[in-house]
Amino acid sequence: MVEPEGGDRDDSESGNGDAEDRCPSETGGAHVTMERRRGRGAVSNASGRFERVDRIAFDDGWDSLGDLPAFRTHVQHEPARSIITTNDSPDISFDQSINPYRGCEHGCIYCYARPTHCYLGHSAGLDFEALLYAKPNAAELLVRELANPRYLPKTIALGTNTDPYQPIERDLRLTRQILEVLEKARHPVAIVTKSALVARDADILGRMAEQGLAKVALSVTTLDRRLARAMEPRAATPQRRLAALGALAQAGVPTAVMMAPIIPGLTDHEIERVLEAATEAGVREAGYVLLRLPLEIKTLFREWLAESAPGRAKRVITLLQQMHGGQDYTSHFGTRQTGSGPYAQQISQRFRLAMRRLGLGEKRLALRTDLFRRPVLPGGQLDLL
Repeated sequence: MVEPEGGDRDDSESGNGDAEDRCPSETGGAHVTMERRRGRGAVSNASGRFERVDRIAFDDGWDSLGDLPAFRTHVQHEPARSIITTNDSPDISFDQSINPYRGCEHGCIYCYARPTHCYLGHSAGLDFEALLYAKPNAAELLVRELANPRYLPKTIALGTNTDPYQPIERDLRLTRQILEVLEKARHPVAIVTKSALVARDADILGRMAEQGLAKVALSVTTLDRRLARAMEPRAATPQRRLAALGALAQAGVPTAVMMAPIIPGLTDHEIERVLEAATEAGVREAGYVLLRLPLEIKTLFREWLAESAPGRAKRVITLLQQMHGGQDYTSHFGTRQTGSGPYAQQISQRFRLAMRRLGLGEKRLALRTDLFRRPVLPGGQLDLL
């Protein structure tokens, strides 16, 4: 597999290699060599928390580690039974979502979805970004679920767990198929992504936006290309994300920038610069989420800090713990995404002041639901009017 370079990372191919190429959960807590994980975010590949045993690779004196293959992307097609997921969390602005993929090749080291891979018997580390699952029947299921007489139209969010525009979408086009169904049904959709590939679908999104049915947010965590490449190795560069925001805005799509996550002591000094750059690209809204370190992520992120930002590691963790009552993370609704305490308040105030200065709206754009047309399944009754 050819490793993506610089601004072309979002155009990289995703090799559908054999399962043997990925060596699942083979290293326990030990670091994987740079040669084997080049272009990846995680440093290790510890067994999932539900596994009964840990597998640890070690050198037995016969140079056995030198024979292990590099981690390659493997995509497994997994037909789903249902496609619309609901939630009742008071912390987020949507209550139903669609995720056409499980696992994410972007490899963002801080991704809060990493622990979900453990439910599949995989690691939250390198497995999460190399062993991917695609739901090939996503669009078909969506038609059936929207056609259910009991279904009530509410905005569907794409990109709530893993990125709907990660590199494999370029070939599989599952997200575009979902958008085609939503457009035909005149159903509202909100997208969050780190990929410039979203601009590919500006035609559909532009038509939906004319009817008040679509909006898109891109996450820009830093403007530093080198830092972005280390944190989000296979996501689009920050500059390409800003360009995608501009292209969508020109197509008439309401856009927003999400600084998600803000990492205290590492990226929080860029708050104003990120918002200024996004405003120049034409965004209307902005939001942020503080770095979250639940479950396996707290170990994975510490490993990454020690390797990629050792001089800032202690300060980052200290500031983060100050915002979570001395812990790495607290899961309480209302504070888990913003933290508490003086430093958290300072971040919040800076963000709000910058938004006000730049004229960014604090109120989220509401999408229309009154235009919804329920799909008609084969053999079903067509509307008289």
